[in-house]
Amino acid sequence: MKRILLFIITNLAVIVVLSISLRLLGFEGLLSAQGVDLNLNSLLLFAAVFGFGGAFISLAISKWSAKRMTGATVIEQPQNTTEEWLLDTVRRQAQGAGIDMPEVAVYNSPEVNAFATGMNKNNALVAVSSGLLENMAADEVEAVLAHEVSHVANGDMVTLTLIQGVVNTFVIFLSRVVGHIVDRVILKNERGHGIGYFITTIIAEVVLGVLASIIVMWFSRQREFRADEGGAKLAGREKMVAALRRLQQGHAPSQLPDQMAAFGISGGIGGGLKKLFMSHPPLAERIASLEAGRSSLSR
Repeated sequence: MKRILLFIITNLAVIVVLSISLRLLGFEGLLSAQGVDLNLNSLLLFAAVFGFGGAFISLAISKWSAKRMTGATVIEQPQNTTEEWLLDTVRRQAQGAGIDMPEVAVYNSPEVNAFATGMNKNNALVAVSSGLLENMAADEVEAVLAHEVSHVANGDMVTLTLIQGVVNTFVIFLSRVVGHIVDRVILKNERGHGIGYFITTIIAEVVLGVLASIIVMWFSRQREFRADEGGAKLAGREKMVAALRRLQQGHAPSQLPDQMAAFGISGGIGGGLKKLFMSHPPLAERIASLEAGRSSLSR
């Protein structure tokens, strides 16, 4: 809750500073001189409400939607030794990470993957695929679980949602500013909003949305390195490296729904421009990062 409150206060401050800066720079006066009647404060408020509103609604229903999109079944009473081991392992790791016990679930999929989600770190869900349980050794599964528990303990779901809310706000705000200027200054429309405003706004939202996704994906990749490091602390560095190597050997594109792909452990393959839009760093980079940490510890 403190993390959410601090992030909201910080980003409200950013919005206020942006509003004041635009006034000090004479942006509103410049628009008025061009015959552009645009209330920046009202537009900022509108953008913030819709930008953060959608992100928070997604976060609030994340556990519910994740269970239904993947068909995950929460383990309430273990039916076999594997489920018993899963609960015991996550419970021990949660205690080590200082969080409440998450719900533990298994979903039916041949891919080797797992994910964590939830509104806050004390009300989370950790789920693993049946393919992961069938194709990984116990030590490797333990490391994967530790990686996901670290995501929860780090508050990564909340942080990524809040970052998404911030970029949503600026995409909504800037696209409408651009649309308004084109409508009033270039097309000389003096009443209401013409077709030029709507077309320009849509195009600007698409372009700015692509740029915004690069920012969000960069943050997502950084949290994967942190979760790997956290998993190494909870389960052991050797086990974490072994788990990532296993994922590397049998890597295939994630079959998780698009809304859940950023929360899975399985990384992507790619480089160059494609890497800018990846939610996970390449597995080779994650392994190298862990091994570099191991080397520094051994010195």
